[in-house]
This record gives sequence, C-alpha cells and structure tokens, in this order.
Amino acid sequence: MDPGNWATDIAGGAAFGYALLSVILLSNLMAILLQALCVRLGVATGKDLAQACRDYYPKRISFCLWGLCEIAIAACDLAELLGSAIALQLLFGIPLIWGVCITACDVLLLLLLQGKGFRYVEALIITLVATVGICFAAEIIFSQPDIAGILAGYLPKPEIVRNPEMLYIAIGILGATVMPHNLYLHSSIVQTRAWEPTSKKKWEAIKFGTIDSTVALSFALFINSAILIVAAATFHFSGYQEIAEIQDAYKLLSPLLGVSAASTIFGLALLASGQSSTLTATLAGQIVMEGFLQFRLKPWVRRLTTRLLAIIPALIAIIFYGEKSTGSLLIFSQVILSLQLSFAVIPLIMFTSNKRLMGEFVNPTWLKLLAGVVATIIVGLNAWLLLRTFLGWLHLSA
Repeated sequence: MDPGNWATDIAGGAAFGYALLSVILLSNLMAILLQALCVRLGVATGKDLAQACRDYYPKRISFCLWGLCEIAIAACDLAELLGSAIALQLLFGIPLIWGVCITACDVLLLLLLQGKGFRYVEALIITLVATVGICFAAEIIFSQPDIAGILAGYLPKPEIVRNPEMLYIAIGILGATVMPHNLYLHSSIVQTRAWEPTSKKKWEAIKFGTIDSTVALSFALFINSAILIVAAATFHFSGYQEIAEIQDAYKLLSPLLGVSAASTIFGLALLASGQSSTLTATLAGQIVMEGFLQFRLKPWVRRLTTRLLAIIPALIAIIFYGEKSTGSLLIFSQVILSLQLSFAVIPLIMFTSNKRLMGEFVNPTWLKLLAGVVATIIVGLNAWLLLRTFLGWLHLSA
C-alpha cells in the first residue's frame, strides 16, 4: 500500500473509472498465492528465498538475481520517498525538494524500533496501515460511489490489454501490489515465529502463516480498491479524467466532495502509507543482501545507501522537470517493480515445487498448476508491455 499504489490507482481511477478494479483484485489474488508459497518455503526449509537462491543456483545467476532485486528495492524506495515528501508538502507546506531530503532521516525511527524487537516494528506498521484504512473508509463515504459500477469494475475487460495507456497503468498496479522484494521479506519474516521442528507443527505454522498473510492482503485489497474508487467517483465522472498527480487530487478532493476535511484526511493517509512501506522496504533490503551475499551492513548504512539511491533520481526529476513530474515517476517506479517480478516469482515456484528440497511440504499438483498460471500471466503481461513499447519506439523512429 505504498505511495506507488496511490499514483497508479489515482491515475487509473481518474482516467478509466472503475475498469481497473479487476486488475487490483487479480493482483491481490496473485499476491495471496505467492505469499502462501513464501510461508511454505520458509517453514519447510528454514531458508528465505534469497538464501535458497544462493544455495541452489550457480553464483553468477544468484548474483544477477540479487542485482535485479536491489533495483526493485530502489524503485520501491523512490516511491516511498516521493510519497512521504509530497505528504509533508501538502500537510505542512514544506517544499518538495526539502521534503525529499527530510525523509532520509526516517532511518532513525526504524533503528530505534529494531533495537526493541521485531514485534514493535510490526505494531507500528499495523498502526500506520490501520490509519490508511480508516482514512479511506471516510473518503469512500464522502465520495458516494456507484455500487453497481464498482461491482462491474471487478470483472476483467479485454480493453485493458488492448489499450496501451490502460495496460501501462495495469502493469504498474501489478508491480505495486505483488512487490518482488516482499516475497524475499515474507519468506524470512515467517521464521521469526516460534514452532517446534516436527511435521505436525510445521504444517500448523504454514496454515496460520498463510491465514496471517491472507488477512493482511485482504485489507490491502480494500485500501487499494478504495483509492481507485475515490479517484473514479470524484474525478472521472466529474470531468477531471486527466488527474494523475497526487498533489492535484489533494487540492480537488475537498472542493469536489464538499467536505473540508477530505483533503487533510487524504494527506494524513499518504504520510502513513509512505512510512509503513518504508519500514518494510528497509527490512527487505537487509534480508536480500544477507541472503544472497552473506554480507551484513550496519542497518543505518544499509538504509542510508538505499535512500540515497532513491534521492538522486527524485531530485533530478524535481529540479529539471518540475514537481509535476513526480506522478509519472511514481507510476514508472511501479512498472519497474513489475518487470522485476518474474525473477522472484519463478525461483519461488521452482523451489516450492521441488520434492527433494521441500519433502512432504512440496506443492501439490493443483498448486503447481495454479502457480504456473500466475507466473505465465505475470511474464506475459510484462512481455506484452515491452513489445508494445518497442513497437512504439520503432513507429516513432520511422
């Protein structure tokens, strides 16, 4: 539910109404399945996805997968940085360029919480996510959306694949929902739970870990749907289909809805969203580096390194292209996440379908088939986007 979701959902809702709700639903169902596989891998092998790649792939392939995952983490961190900076600008009038720099200091909060234990980090993330959920529940009430239109929006439409603009935003929604580095993170976090090393207790841990992630992702489905629904109800059907920037959405919410608090609630939710996703991306970065390379940086060094990599493109975009470029940059960062997704999903499915590695916890046939369909959809959509982009370049050059 990071600010990248906001950018894709707002742009999709404003431009195409409720049509892309089907993409949010499909992406969430994919995420539920893949996170369940992460639980299965972590519990059955005692390894996270990064460690499994390091142990069972040649060093060259493992190193390439690490590099691709670091690109995904940097892209995600870029979205979180921009989202938090935009929220600070909207709520407190802090110039965007200074807000970008201020967000580098959020590492101090994470280090403080990590020193107290992982449960404190979880508690903060739950609080922040609950804040986002409550805020958007209020926004839905304010916007009074069309229920029939919402239900129809959850039905897939061929137009999504045929329309290049819809496809681009749909790929962004997919990347923002099924984040590749979160697969590495979840396969590690599940091991912070205590269970006895017996077959029965492992099955029990898989069961409750899957329920845990499914409930969390169901809540994410509500919030991501709510963002798009509010954008569609407020902007698409009132003649503001071109709204693609979070700042524009903030300014227009209160006047269009006739509720003075609507914009402030929107800004608070954005700030909470940016901070909650920042915490998870930082944890994922540490797990990925340690798992692939068996190399551990001090947490504050790792955090600042990742954030500096995100600050550079953000500052370049703001300085040379203006603040209006942030929306396009946010959506582009989520498309990058989607393009990296295949390189995490395919190893995850291969490992959990390997009888020698998983033993009795190997994926049953029906789960292998379902996971294969998910991987095919992800690879196919990304390949189609790249093909259409390449053909577009050829057309322009001709």
